[in-house]
Amino acid sequence: MTKLAIMGAMEEEIEPLLSHFKDVNIVEFANNKYYEVSYNGLDIVIAYSKIGKVFASLTATTMIEKFGCDTLLFSGVAGAINPTLKIGDLIIADKLCQHDLDITAFGHPNGFVPGGSVFVKTSKELRDTAIEVANENDLKVIVGTIATGDQFVHSAERKEFIESTFKADALEMEGASVAVVCDALNVPFFVLRAISDSADMDAGFDFDEFLKSSAVNSANYLIKIVEKLEK
Repeated sequence: MTKLAIMGAMEEEIEPLLSHFKDVNIVEFANNKYYEVSYNGLDIVIAYSKIGKVFASLTATTMIEKFGCDTLLFSGVAGAINPTLKIGDLIIADKLCQHDLDITAFGHPNGFVPGGSVFVKTSKELRDTAIEVANENDLKVIVGTIATGDQFVHSAERKEFIESTFKADALEMEGASVAVVCDALNVPFFVLRAISDSADMDAGFDFDEFLKSSAVNSANYLIKIVEKLEK
């Protein structure tokens, strides 16, 4: 039977998820809290990792190795790069990259290290399920590339670099590291983001205002996906 991991980076990203469940069992481990719930017979572990690639990698690995999760869904917010994306819009990652991984001095492309790859692809089956749910609920969702880095991007110059180098549609601070972990451990995974800012010079102003509403958009959509998975 599937044991599902659901991750976010911040408390604000998992609070809307936890509100759907009763009888939550909290397990404290590795300086974090993991919330165990049961939903229509499906065992689920929910956690927020804290911001950044290292914490996200730690949390994803813990959920898989300690809690035995065999499928992982990530729900959260992101900054838009694709100009068609507006605040509150939903994006599903078909692949993810690390925009701040740079050993170009040794002749490698941005985002690449030997033994790895620039892009890691998400599970097609989970993407297809998500698209089916979106169509059933008349939700506008795009599928695209998400770039990850350990920095909150608020520079138009950096945004243009990420767009031109990786053809990314959105950027955030955890997804690609989770992708690397899941890919290495053969765990199907899915990354969903709701747009909270435009990742440009005004990002700091937009983020505080729209973080919670965008997190709710992402969480509500993810719950519908979970309901589809358990059937």
